[in-house]
Amino acid sequence: MMNKESLFREGPKVANIGLERFNETLKEQGVPTYQQPWTPDHTPLSLYLRVKEVERDLVLAERIGNANRETLTRLQTSLPILHGMGLAKDVIPGLSGRMLLHAGPPITWERMSGPMRGAVTGAILYEGWAKNVEEAQGMAARGDIVFDPCHHHQAVGPMAGLISPHMPVFIVKNTAYGNMAYATMNEGFGQVLRMGAFSERVVNHLRWMRQTLYPILCRAIDTLRELDRPINLKSIMAQALHMGDEMHNRNKAGTSLFIRQIAPTLAETAEDTSKTADALRFLDSNDHFFLNLAMAGAKASLDACAGIPYSSIVQVMARNGTDFGIRLACLPDRWFTCPAAVPKVLLFPGFTQEDVNPDIGDSAIMETYGIGGFALATAPAIVQFVGGTPQDAANYTIEMYTICHSENRDYTIPALQFKGTPTGIDLLKVIRQNTTPILDTGAASKEAGRGQVGAGIVRMPSEAFIKAAQAFLDNLRT
Repeated sequence: MMNKESLFREGPKVANIGLERFNETLKEQGVPTYQQPWTPDHTPLSLYLRVKEVERDLVLAERIGNANRETLTRLQTSLPILHGMGLAKDVIPGLSGRMLLHAGPPITWERMSGPMRGAVTGAILYEGWAKNVEEAQGMAARGDIVFDPCHHHQAVGPMAGLISPHMPVFIVKNTAYGNMAYATMNEGFGQVLRMGAFSERVVNHLRWMRQTLYPILCRAIDTLRELDRPINLKSIMAQALHMGDEMHNRNKAGTSLFIRQIAPTLAETAEDTSKTADALRFLDSNDHFFLNLAMAGAKASLDACAGIPYSSIVQVMARNGTDFGIRLACLPDRWFTCPAAVPKVLLFPGFTQEDVNPDIGDSAIMETYGIGGFALATAPAIVQFVGGTPQDAANYTIEMYTICHSENRDYTIPALQFKGTPTGIDLLKVIRQNTTPILDTGAASKEAGRGQVGAGIVRMPSEAFIKAAQAFLDNLRT
């Protein structure tokens, strides 16, 4: 038995259970350690051990490392610019007939949540396929409408994410790799289609956006492109992060920078000054207008990473209000899904947590891209959504570094000495660290037609990552 004298003479010997980064810190200080693998119940020990086995395999580890570096190179060298606008049916690949695109992984009418059903109803009324709510919902229930994820068509949509054939969409081009991405214009706040509202006012607002706002913006965007001065979305996002946005729940700076760039050309190309003034007033009133553009920029950048063998980087995270799903850079055509989490949010007056629908929206593309909730440290103005102090927001960002491949060279965080945002969610690190991504998100009412009820933080459920990791590891051996 060791006596007190020998204990202090020899120094401590440490057994670390679970989180390996604690063990690594001790080793850096020269402390003898023993690492005991252990994870809580939601990550199977057998899967954790399979991941560790792969990491010890020098050949596989090198292949994965090289693939991940290639993925991050493509992601960081992507350059999304605003290329133009068009009606969805004319520009989005594969969108035809009575097809509606939606957020998240594939889903049927029978499994749709209240806000998704509400948005579908509103989109059918907007297209004029039905005369009233009952007829619209009957069409959906009978199978008269084809549903498909936005992500299957190079598109993204916030919250319910509905894109119908006659909705105007932004066309974003990744000039580094040549691929396109698409997103609708943001409707604003309150009772809006993306939150599941489908009243006559909501539908009429969508029609105003198509008939008035769309041609005004389209002329200005086309003119800027013809003058070889297209709007650089990456530049706006980088600046906005330094101005207090995290680019998911707060887009005030991004929207302001967008207006600043496009306003002179809006004035120069105006055919009706009164309508142009209305368009500018709408842009000024909608702090979230830039969100959809940023999402399309992120989508165009991440799509350039699809199809890289051995890459363990997550290429897509998305929610449809029922399911949460992810796709991997190495397996870009497969969805790994599980039930969506229910966000814990700061509620608007008159609502309770019971009103909150499970998580919904393609806007998780922002965190997948390395901003949004991953950049909360840049956005002290939204600290009320995460609780406490700006340090609490910073802590979320710091935690996300543990599951990401690297830091972003273009998106930096002033509050963290201009450290790059955590970028490239590494599936193997998610499993090894037993930590899943956090999202900074809005929340819709469970009840179709009621709209938004709050905003806050949600942590992605582990089950989808476990399924993806099992498939990834199986794929390595084939």
